[in-house]
Amino acid sequence: MASAGSVTGPRILLYSDDRTVREQVRLAVGPRLRAHAPQIEWHEVATPSAVIAAADAERWDLVVLDGEADKSGGMGLARQLKNEVYECPPLVVLTGRADDAWLASWSLADAVVARPLDPMRVQGAVAGLLAA
Repeated sequence: MASAGSVTGPRILLYSDDRTVREQVRLAVGPRLRAHAPQIEWHEVATPSAVIAAADAERWDLVVLDGEADKSGGMGLARQLKNEVYECPPLVVLTGRADDAWLASWSLADAVVARPLDPMRVQGAVAGLLAA
């Protein structure tokens, strides 16, 4: 529990069915957005139903979705969240390749990062959306 007057860091919901992708994103962004900033609170999920449940139950500062996840990719989930969640947080979609950016625009994602995941691009997308 946070003490009175303490500053909490951003809350990020991270979806991928591949734990190595989730780890790559967390490592790219780091524990904080900048030195002396509050620590990021990550919540990782591996299924589409967990994304929907978490988005319905809690408020998030940002959601990162793996567009290449099996069975239900992040692009479809992004569009669903944008259409169904009141005051939907900003969304980052991870695509399989740069040429998939046009498809990610259909998803209504606020930012797109293509594979291979460049840590600077991932961190930049996350920091840029959280700053806005």
